[in-house]
Amino acid sequence: MRTPAVMIIGIVLAPCGLVLDLVSTVAPNWREVRNIPGAARDEVLQQGIWDICQAFDASNTLKCGQTDENYFKEQVINSAKGLMIASLIVTMAGIVVASLGIRCWEETPNLLLAGLGGILIFISGVLCIIPIAWYTSLLNTIKASGSDIRVGYCIVLGYIGSCFMVIGGGALIVCLFQLCFKKKEQLTNSHSNKYYHNNPRSPKSIIKTVDARDFTRPQQPTSLRRPIEVGDFTVPPVKPAPKKTVNITDFSMNKPCDADF
Repeated sequence: MRTPAVMIIGIVLAPCGLVLDLVSTVAPNWREVRNIPGAARDEVLQQGIWDICQAFDASNTLKCGQTDENYFKEQVINSAKGLMIASLIVTMAGIVVASLGIRCWEETPNLLLAGLGGILIFISGVLCIIPIAWYTSLLNTIKASGSDIRVGYCIVLGYIGSCFMVIGGGALIVCLFQLCFKKKEQLTNSHSNKYYHNNPRSPKSIIKTVDARDFTRPQQPTSLRRPIEVGDFTVPPVKPAPKKTVNITDFSMNKPCDADF
C-alpha cells in the first residue's frame, strides 16, 4: 500500500522544522547590535538567548562568551529558553510517534498513532513560534549598547521551522479525520448486516434474478417444441402449374352427356 500524501508531507516537514528549530535555539544571533559607542566601526554584537558574541566585519573574527546581565535578565529571554527547549523535546516525541504510525514497513499505517504524532508536532510548532514572535515584537525595546539594531538569522530560521512543524503536524492530523470516516463506514456496514441477518424475509433476501426472455414470450417444454426445418435457398423455387378451369355453361362442343339419355 502506498503511503498517503498527508503522511509524506508531515514526516518530511517535521524533521526539517526540528533542524531549523535547533539552530535557532543554539545559535547566538537573535539580533545584531551595531554603532556601539566607544567601539570599532565594524564591531557587531550578536545576541542570542544563551550567549553573546562579538564579531568584526573586516576581519571576520568571532569572539563569544560576552556578558550582559541586563540583557539576560529580560523576561522574554528566560521564557524563550524554556519554550524553545520544550519545542525541541515535543517535536522529537512527535516524530517518533508519527513514525510508528506511518510504519512504511507495514502494508497498512496506523492512523491513530500518525494523528497523535501530528498533534505533538503541531504543538511544538506553536511552542516555537511564541518566543520568536515575542522577541521580535520587543526587538527594539530590549536594552542595547548600540543604536542600530537588526534582526538576526535565528529569528528567520525560527519562523520557517515553526511553520514547517505547524504544516507538517496539521497534515498528520488529517489522519484522525480519515480514521473517523473509516470507523463510521464500518459502523454503518455492521448495522446493515445485522439488520438483514435478523430479518431473513427482508426484501434483500428475496431478490431473484429474472431473465428478460420470461417477459417476451411464454416458455414451452422442450418436448413440445417443433423442429424448425431449414430450406435450401440456393435453388430457385419451382412455380406450380396453372390449374385448368372448365366452363360448365359452354355448349359449343355439343357433346351429349350420360344424363341426356
